[in-house]
Amino acid sequence: MRVLILEDDPWMTDLLKQIVQNLRSDARIDCQSLVADAVDAWQREPAQLVIADWNLPDGPGTQLLERIRQTDTQVPLVMVTARADRNSVLGVRRLGISAFISKPFQVPKILASLEPLLKQSQAQAASVPATGDFLQHLATVDGEQLDLPLLRPLNPNARELRQLGEHWQNEPAVHARLIAAAHSSIYNPSGLACTSLGEALQRLGPGTALSLLQGLALRPLATLRDEPLQHLAEEYFLQALRLRQRVTELAARSRIDPAPLQSAALLLHMGELSVLQQAQEWFSRHTLLDESTVREALHSYSGQFASRLKAHWRLPGPLRDLIGACYTLAVGNTRREPILMRLASAELQHTDTQELQRLRRLAGIDEAGTP
Repeated sequence: MRVLILEDDPWMTDLLKQIVQNLRSDARIDCQSLVADAVDAWQREPAQLVIADWNLPDGPGTQLLERIRQTDTQVPLVMVTARADRNSVLGVRRLGISAFISKPFQVPKILASLEPLLKQSQAQAASVPATGDFLQHLATVDGEQLDLPLLRPLNPNARELRQLGEHWQNEPAVHARLIAAAHSSIYNPSGLACTSLGEALQRLGPGTALSLLQGLALRPLATLRDEPLQHLAEEYFLQALRLRQRVTELAARSRIDPAPLQSAALLLHMGELSVLQQAQEWFSRHTLLDESTVREALHSYSGQFASRLKAHWRLPGPLRDLIGACYTLAVGNTRREPILMRLASAELQHTDTQELQRLRRLAGIDEAGTP
């Protein structure tokens, strides 16, 4: 089944993709952000379901739907709109709209609207034969295909942020996704960097943040299901938590806002977690991987995947600098935040005393950890 989505907000597009894939695992999804491109995509290959936003940069989404109805009167059409007035709905009644999705999004309502239009076929997609090489496969993966697993299950039916549980604040995937969304031009017209989860929640608002979190939980492979992969992820997670605890202590003593440092600490191993996510997806389609292959993949691709994710999600530069400082301090850096990140990381790695003393001098902290 082919689904065409016309939506100019990349984060809402991603949410709609996740919902469609949750309801219809064999769906082929084509996403467009301009009416003209969506019309071209339809003409190249008609879809069996079309989801279109009303307001697009180059015109109303109704232009796409009108073009479709000229040749196809049966395909289900879904309109995404912030307009709730009766006149707007009546104005497109002639197009035979199957469902309206209101903004701001409410995931349970979207699921209820799309489920009857995306009934899973009885014949499931044939499983991919167990062929190919995992390491060769990783070499072909681009940033758009990468993601981070949730380390703890979230409740996709939660109606409020607090219902998702306190643990979501410790989720690297949550920090990365919400910060990236809040830093994008859609939600950040001022152009100021967003470097912490708290700041992201303020910019996005509770409704959008909740929808994005629910979308994360709806992904077909939202969490790692294979026990060896879970154990590896837990190791990386505990390292990140220890780093977060230490930078929090150092930031408090230095009278620096700890929030950006805490988010950077949780994203310390985003590359490794992304490799594990790819391994889980490989398991779901192919055969199991032995431990040595997984560890070789972690060694060879973690750094590349971290860079690709940061670039694809356009994570803000200051946050990237904080994450990078965990590994090395940029030459000539005088900013205290990266120095604290490097110091905390060096302490946990039991770096030699001379280097620790140098970092403490740069941070203005004595050996007892006091500024």
